[in-house]
Amino acid sequence: MSAVQGITVLAESLRAQGIEYAFGIVGIPVIELSMAMQTAGIKYIGMRNEQSACYAAQAIGYLTGKPAVCLVVAGPGLLHVTGGMANAQVNCWPMVVIAGASFQDHEGIGAFQEFPQVEASRPYCKYAARPPSIPLIPLHVEKAVRLATYGRPGVSYLDFPGNLLLGSTTSKIPEQYSHPSPPLIYPDHDAVSSAASLLKNAKRPLIIVGKGSAYARAENPVRRLIDEINFPFIATPMGKGVVPDSSSRSVQSARSLALQKADVVLLLGARLNWILHFGRPPRFAADVKFIQVDICAEEMHNSVRSTVAIQSDILPFTNHLLEQLNGQNYQFDNNSDWWTSLRQKCATNQKTVQGYARDVSTPLNYYAVFHHMQEILPQDAIIVSEGANTMDIGRSMLLNQYPKHRLDAGTFGTMGVGPGFAIAAAIFCRDHYPGKRVICVEGDSAFGFSGMEIETMVRYNLPIVIVVVNNGGIYGGFDQETFDAIRKDADLLKVTPPTALTVETRYENMMQLFGQKGYLVRDIPQLQSALSEALTLTNRPTIINVLISPSSDRKPQEHSWLTESKL
Repeated sequence: MSAVQGITVLAESLRAQGIEYAFGIVGIPVIELSMAMQTAGIKYIGMRNEQSACYAAQAIGYLTGKPAVCLVVAGPGLLHVTGGMANAQVNCWPMVVIAGASFQDHEGIGAFQEFPQVEASRPYCKYAARPPSIPLIPLHVEKAVRLATYGRPGVSYLDFPGNLLLGSTTSKIPEQYSHPSPPLIYPDHDAVSSAASLLKNAKRPLIIVGKGSAYARAENPVRRLIDEINFPFIATPMGKGVVPDSSSRSVQSARSLALQKADVVLLLGARLNWILHFGRPPRFAADVKFIQVDICAEEMHNSVRSTVAIQSDILPFTNHLLEQLNGQNYQFDNNSDWWTSLRQKCATNQKTVQGYARDVSTPLNYYAVFHHMQEILPQDAIIVSEGANTMDIGRSMLLNQYPKHRLDAGTFGTMGVGPGFAIAAAIFCRDHYPGKRVICVEGDSAFGFSGMEIETMVRYNLPIVIVVVNNGGIYGGFDQETFDAIRKDADLLKVTPPTALTVETRYENMMQLFGQKGYLVRDIPQLQSALSEALTLTNRPTIINVLISPSSDRKPQEHSWLTESKL
């Protein structure tokens, strides 16, 4: 057998497992590996920051169900992606991280970028390993991809010393094999019957649709369950679109009331974590009964004890439940007191929001910006969003009609994800849904984490529309007069408010770096004109910098955003 290099074996092993994309930043000793990946047919996207590369790779995993690779150098390169690894692991998104490592004969004597990488990665991974030889690379690649996708999806890490990558072997490379698609877990029949009985006897049922339903591609049976049985529902942030936001059975506008008063709650791919206030009072009734459906048995009874806990994929469970309820000719009464109170609350809250949205005085407020964006955005656009109020208010105002069409800070609440997510979504759309648009809605603080990825978007001709909602601060900023008065004749390090950013930063001028123009927006006609023009661009990104009032805020909330500790 002729000699074969480690980089060739690794690249071909990845391709044999169905890996289609890799994102990263190269350097010694992975430069040749990135080229070998391209030779093997893997699409390599060079990023400007390792964290963004990690965010892009995990977003591809969520959108396709097949992990992408995040490729980085040793030491600092790997450490820079641990935040992204943790984000993917907590979000339950599949991804494979590959890092170069110090040459083994230099280990222990002060090697370049030497670091205990396998050990450091384990807290953020389902699987972390260093293949001991070139012939064993295919075995570890197969296992890494399988563990990233089987069960609850997550992260795998593979570590490659420079001598393993750049070395060669004449030993026989074991024949490649690829594993089948992850097996479906079917629910216990009696448990589904118990769930159906609870729902039938509920006076105030509620379905909560989580991103697990989106990942499982269970939208068809979930929509049928809600439409045919007439259940009210709300969605978690990335569960939006599994059932269209425009559905008449969505009670998102009455979310607080729905959570507080429901007597039976069916969780479809949603977890009782901070996003759902841990399932506890005062956000839920003390005697509420939970029906919990999750692929992971360890998630059962987390925070509170579920009345019915079912380990199952969402798809077969929902089909089975729908079959039972339809078989008994059950439909929840459309004229019930529960539906009446939910509709009334929705109407009241929507009227309040409409008042904010119609206020187009300048400087603008969040609601007016998002309402008038929604009038123009394509219904099938993928919306990426991050920030504080930008994300929270945008979630309620920018509608999703299809699953996996919203990407945001997620369960880990990570800022800086937006540009990386948007790059992944744009590449996914280019390859699978040509013409579908990606809108990246950023708070000005969030944009600062990864804004230089605009160069990546330009380099790969990605038509991403970036909308920076600019209030000059973290949560809130200051007008120029107040900002100057606070800082006048004083030590700027002592008096500049920690939440303040520079007033009216001209983010749109970043497009001039590439000989293009961005848009500065102060009023609604300018916003709609800029957005309409940006949507005609098919081979490059653009930035729309929307200046809003530094004091713009959410409408008053009945409860604070996070349920407080009981300790």
